[in-house]
Amino acid sequence: MSEPLPLSLVIIARDAAHELADCLASAAFAAEAIVVESGSSDDTAAVATRFGARVIAHAWEGFGPQKNFAVAQARHDWVLCLDTDERVTPELEAAIRALFAGGGPAAAAYTEPAAAAYTIARRNRFLGRWLAHGEGYPDWNIRLFDRRRARWSDDVVHEKVVADGPAAKLDGDLLHASAESIDAYIAKQNRYTSAQATAMHARGERASAAQMMLSPVARFVRFYVFKLGFLDGAAGFAHIAIGAFASFLKYAKLRALQEGGRPR
Repeated sequence: MSEPLPLSLVIIARDAAHELADCLASAAFAAEAIVVESGSSDDTAAVATRFGARVIAHAWEGFGPQKNFAVAQARHDWVLCLDTDERVTPELEAAIRALFAGGGPAAAAYTEPAAAAYTIARRNRFLGRWLAHGEGYPDWNIRLFDRRRARWSDDVVHEKVVADGPAAKLDGDLLHASAESIDAYIAKQNRYTSAQATAMHARGERASAAQMMLSPVARFVRFYVFKLGFLDGAAGFAHIAIGAFASFLKYAKLRALQEGGRPR
């Protein structure tokens, strides 16, 4: 069996008992696993403990702050941050191992990766199909980074990693194996766009009628036409159409806040 790598697998989770085991198993090469759990009503904590993860209870703060809290609990400075419905492919594991490959005595068996952060091509599954174009693939995300030189943004939704310097690319895919229903997916988009609109309003941003009309159209054309989303059939169309509608909702809800209402 290969030696574990000197990095921490970091996961935030809530009511994820049905998918957490596969996520943890796919990244078993990490020297430690941390699961920050925020009030689950299922066996999330028990599943994490069974796989040897360190479980930490922490009240929900929003995606960015929650992930920064989780990263701060790691014993290693290099962290691999995954969502519970994501899986590391063997090709991606090999690429990560190559970053740390070293030689010599055990004390110096690993080298320090050169970049502060690494971005990974995420492949999304939607309506039972692995997408290969559009917004579905390659969905580049920074998931591996040195916490001394990078951190999660403080955004409560659609958080991203902010690094000192450009991120390098890794070979191999990260599979986003979401099995949620269309109802659940749309409900999530509704929650996310409400959080986005609220944050934008707090920053003093405003939405124009042109943004409401043109943003969803531009998004659809970009991903369905120029990014070849039409090649993914009905699943690709639905995935991009919902994304375009979410873009409209974000600006419509911001507009409602401007007029003295609030997103519901």
